[in-house]
Amino acid sequence: MQLAPPAGHAFDPGAEAARATDAILHDTLHGTHRGVVVDSPPGAGKSTLVVRAARELAAAGRPLMVIAQTNAQVDDLILRLAEKDPELPVGRLHSSDPDPYDKALDDLPNVRKSTKAGDLAGLDVVVSTAAKWAHVKVDQLDAPWGHAIVDEAYQMRSDALLAVAGLFERALFVGDPGQLDPFSIVGAEQWAGLSYDPSASAVTTLLAHNPELPQHRLPVSWRLPASAAPLVSGAFYPYTPFRSGTDHGDRALNFAVPSDGSAPDQVIDEAARAGWGLLELPARNTPRTDPEAVRALAQVVRRLLDRGGAATSERAPDPAPLTADRIAVGTAHRDQAAAVRAALADLGVTDVTVDTANRLQGREYDVTVVLHPLSGRPDATAFHLETGRLCVLTSRHRHACIVVCRAGVDLLLDDHPSTEPVQLGVTVKFPDGWEANHAVLARLSEHRIPWQAP
Repeated sequence: MQLAPPAGHAFDPGAEAARATDAILHDTLHGTHRGVVVDSPPGAGKSTLVVRAARELAAAGRPLMVIAQTNAQVDDLILRLAEKDPELPVGRLHSSDPDPYDKALDDLPNVRKSTKAGDLAGLDVVVSTAAKWAHVKVDQLDAPWGHAIVDEAYQMRSDALLAVAGLFERALFVGDPGQLDPFSIVGAEQWAGLSYDPSASAVTTLLAHNPELPQHRLPVSWRLPASAAPLVSGAFYPYTPFRSGTDHGDRALNFAVPSDGSAPDQVIDEAARAGWGLLELPARNTPRTDPEAVRALAQVVRRLLDRGGAATSERAPDPAPLTADRIAVGTAHRDQAAAVRAALADLGVTDVTVDTANRLQGREYDVTVVLHPLSGRPDATAFHLETGRLCVLTSRHRHACIVVCRAGVDLLLDDHPSTEPVQLGVTVKFPDGWEANHAVLARLSEHRIPWQAP
């Protein structure tokens, strides 16, 4: 694991990120180990690293396969590769579904698409999902690929890695250890603690069997502002800390229309000033689709749009309008997201992204509005305490995050300490959801705005 600069040295985010990237690429291209693992915090340039590594491997005459976890991730990587190197021959291995890939790929002359890996033989880079690669057999190929890149490796189950491991000889594993754990539709308690637990992440199992593999981390988040990086790093990445690539004052969020004094406007102004805002509703046990909380979320979004926001950052000299596509609403459950969409539609808002934490992974917005997973609940379940869920919800923004939550979550946490059984051989996940929630709530309490019913 790479170390931070010596004490007393000024932290240069660009230089530190470049140093880390150079070390990763050196081990990938010139190392002797069969795998290289890279931990990437939110917005640290994971996709940029994957694209650069793919291009450098291809330029060195080493054709490779790239494994992503979803079709959207596959298509995004191909579009990024085409943008950086329009002449690079890329293959898109896809399913036989009616609409298997983004139609934007049809406009790229360097991209060849097929349902059969054999049709893409000889191309510098072939990209597909882990699920599709699992159907490719080694005997269908002239030879295994020399190299592979596994994107979002922490969201890949170890059984999915086993299904494709025979297709390549060496691999670069890149992922975010703080995001949601791999999804499984069946219980996995019977495998807990075993070295071949199929529900464990690909990286966890890989390192359990190969502890000598080089491990790196990207030390800078270029997404999270200076107001957010310390909290997210401390709450969710205590052993792999990171810094923001920007400083206080490098970004600003301003509004042309002044506040009307309402709670939504007050929390918007607080978030614009401090980066965080907590709109706190009265303590109450509610249905999961809490109508009052849903209404509050919708009103905050409506006011964000009505007030003519403009975001200033290091990306451009002029302020960029805060449009609907730069705002997202995050929830824990799909029915909550559906309720928020309906409430927004009633207010004439249709173009704002509203989705669950699972679907917001990897995405970036200027402002996010979040329904706290424990808001209004009578208990704190393992699902709602999962650290990755809260991490995703609080790490999608470049400027500000507004959390809507009912009061009393701190008491709820104290009344429901972790009761998960201790299992031999299972590495204790740290920090646990109980501790991470307390850390986030402690910071949000500094930016609390009480809800005022209209």
